[in-house]
Amino acid sequence: MRVASLEIHKEEFSFSAGHFTIFSATEREQLHGHNYHVSIAFKKVIQNNGLSFDYRVYKKKIHALCAQLDRHFLLPGQSQYLRLEEEGDYWLAHFNNKKIPFLKEDVVILPLSNITIEELSHWFLQKILEDAQEVKNHGIRGIIVKVYNGPGQSGGAAWGEN
Repeated sequence: MRVASLEIHKEEFSFSAGHFTIFSATEREQLHGHNYHVSIAFKKVIQNNGLSFDYRVYKKKIHALCAQLDRHFLLPGQSQYLRLEEEGDYWLAHFNNKKIPFLKEDVVILPLSNITIEELSHWFLQKILEDAQEVKNHGIRGIIVKVYNGPGQSGGAAWGEN
């Protein structure tokens, strides 16, 4: 039995998004954005035909997830320091006794405690693992997802044998 690692890092696995990192109840970054890139690696047994599996399904999933985030401002829905409130066409982000308004159409609220590359990598991984039967059917033994916000800087999340 031969086990291989297969990593996919395509140019289209990217999105541009705004955010701010929250450091404490009183300190956060200024609003800014990044051109993010995503890579995914699988650990899998190589089949008799020399293939590990048809990974095109995961290429489509990563591309679709990137498209959901692209050209939006990302807000954490589970931050202990940020409270989100709906007001008409706006989300009001309450932080340190200040209100920051965002048009709803410009925002994606993620079930994360902060918008960091570490948290984003876990979000991507959880989205891939939502279809546990598919992962099992492909015989995948491990997955690593990395999110980059610039050259040489990434956060990663792993599942299984890595």
